[in-house]
Amino acid sequence: MSTQPDLLYSEEEEALRAAVRDLLTDHCAPAGVITRAESDAPHDLALWKSLAEAMGLAGLLVPEAQGGQGASHREAAVVLEELGRAVAPVPYLTSAVVATEALLACGDEELLARLASGRAIGALAVGLHTAPGAAHATARVENGVLHGELTGIADAAAADVLLVPADDGGLYAVAADAVTVTPQVSLDLTRPLAAVTLDGAPGRRVGDAGPAVRRALRAAAGLLASEQLGVSDWALTETVRYLKERKQFNRPVGGFQALKHRLAQLWLEVVSLRAAARAAADALATGEDTDVSVAVAQAYAAPVAVHATEEAVQLHGGIGMTWEHPAHLYLKRAKADSIAYGTAGAHRSALAALVDLQAP
Repeated sequence: MSTQPDLLYSEEEEALRAAVRDLLTDHCAPAGVITRAESDAPHDLALWKSLAEAMGLAGLLVPEAQGGQGASHREAAVVLEELGRAVAPVPYLTSAVVATEALLACGDEELLARLASGRAIGALAVGLHTAPGAAHATARVENGVLHGELTGIADAAAADVLLVPADDGGLYAVAADAVTVTPQVSLDLTRPLAAVTLDGAPGRRVGDAGPAVRRALRAAAGLLASEQLGVSDWALTETVRYLKERKQFNRPVGGFQALKHRLAQLWLEVVSLRAAARAAADALATGEDTDVSVAVAQAYAAPVAVHATEEAVQLHGGIGMTWEHPAHLYLKRAKADSIAYGTAGAHRSALAALVDLQAP
């Protein structure tokens, strides 16, 4: 008989949050993120180095015996909340969660240790839009080398090693300098997408692609909800703060009842998202009701994050529509996240099958 999970944040989790938030406050100011997003190098690799190497956060999900921190998905979720709150342009979700989970399923300790220490950045060469369990493109294996083009790969431009699923059922580790990475147009410039072209690229088989990709995408979908929570929480907090300061007819705009109702509704949605995201992180950590918890979180998270960021843009008025204000970064992240690792509709369909509540 399973016990009721404790979804409140522990003292250790709150201490981790404070440390990550302090670092992001000092090194991830909105103006800098906007400037970087519009450049040819959107990833903040100096910030990544601080997170991965100095703080050891890249190895949270990796056991200590394999060079990691031996923490759980709950701690990784706290990190992702803070990264979402700052729309930090770092490959944490793609390397420290997705690629790492794939390698944990394969048991490749040498490469896992490199990712856990932050010495290397990994990316799973599966399109960002792919839901857990969904079909995805694979590379061709011919005469021991890999061929093909895989598109929509998040953070491929920052990766040192790509984990490529192939048509023989294997997952191959391919050095980034052995492939051609071509940037693709992406709505969210803080998590750029790219096409990866393999033209006779040598690869080392690290395990079976099927279970590795499924495990990686399930963890990605579950923990993405925590990033969406961070995005939503920023949107709500900043909007409330702005409406307390902004005056119209010599009184704070936030005092108008119509706006109070909109903010109260948004607050309820964000609180409910926090519960769903925490449940998904706890389920991933404990292995109990994981598929259901992940599907619930992703079915709920996307609409809330999009609504919260749309409200932030609108309720900031004219300034919210400018490039100088960071609200557009959050709206784009929320919209991009809404199709990442499966849409809300795809997760609702998966949930219906899991709990035997099919539509008539």
